[in-house]
Amino acid sequence: MKDGMEVGQTAEVTFEVTPEMFAQFGGEVVHPAYSTVSMVYHMELASRKIILSYLEDHEEGIGGAVSVKHVAPTGEGTIVTVRATLIELKKNVVITKTEAFIASGMIGLGEVTQVILPKADITQKIKSSTLK
Repeated sequence: MKDGMEVGQTAEVTFEVTPEMFAQFGGEVVHPAYSTVSMVYHMELASRKIILSYLEDHEEGIGGAVSVKHVAPTGEGTIVTVRATLIELKKNVVITKTEAFIASGMIGLGEVTQVILPKADITQKIKSSTLK
């Protein structure tokens, strides 16, 4: 991992809620609202943006943990911003606080943990976990 990553760094993603982001199971929409699954994705994406410029060519980040509270529903067409803030860096473990906002306030908060490992190690872990 390259030098320079520091507590306090932030990254954001901003997007409009679309029907593909609705709460659904088995292709059936349960609520025409931004899903928790989509929120987790965007929180991981914002957190990933923090680490990208610090990865060496032979490294990659992999998810270690996600904790999310989805506190308000959000409908189609709403603009959402998800911000990740680096709160802890322990060797190759990167922990971010995440917050999701719309114009009227917060809709979600959480924490994302990423682990930076050599790509070869990740590939080996995946291969050894595959059922044959």
